[in-house]
Amino acid sequence: MPSWNEYEAEARARGALAHELYMVLSTPAGDPAKVKDTLPEHLAFQADLEARGALFLAGPISDETGELMQGIGLIIYRAASFDEARKLAEADPMHVKGARSFVLRRWLINEGSLSLSVSLSAQNVKFG
Repeated sequence: MPSWNEYEAEARARGALAHELYMVLSTPAGDPAKVKDTLPEHLAFQADLEARGALFLAGPISDETGELMQGIGLIIYRAASFDEARKLAEADPMHVKGARSFVLRRWLINEGSLSLSVSLSAQNVKFG
């Protein structure tokens, strides 16, 4: 397998977008009550990152059946480097307080499409 940087260069050379973001899988580290108790601080932290332009997308993900909430979160950062993304993840109150642990990965966006419709007077946003 090539190095990450080699792969990114190959993707660009073949015409892919090759836009790099950083994905965090944030998983409960033990007591579910600790996750719930830390949630207000976590959400305030996320709102601050969003206001600063560092948060691309975030939210909970289900278990493998698609039916249960387990307190797992997926967070996607905009950052200048892997180290900067790690610092963002380490500063999240969920991780600082030990409510969740995390795994950080680089994510290279090559394919897909995005649609966004905003109706201001109806206060409606369609994203997909």
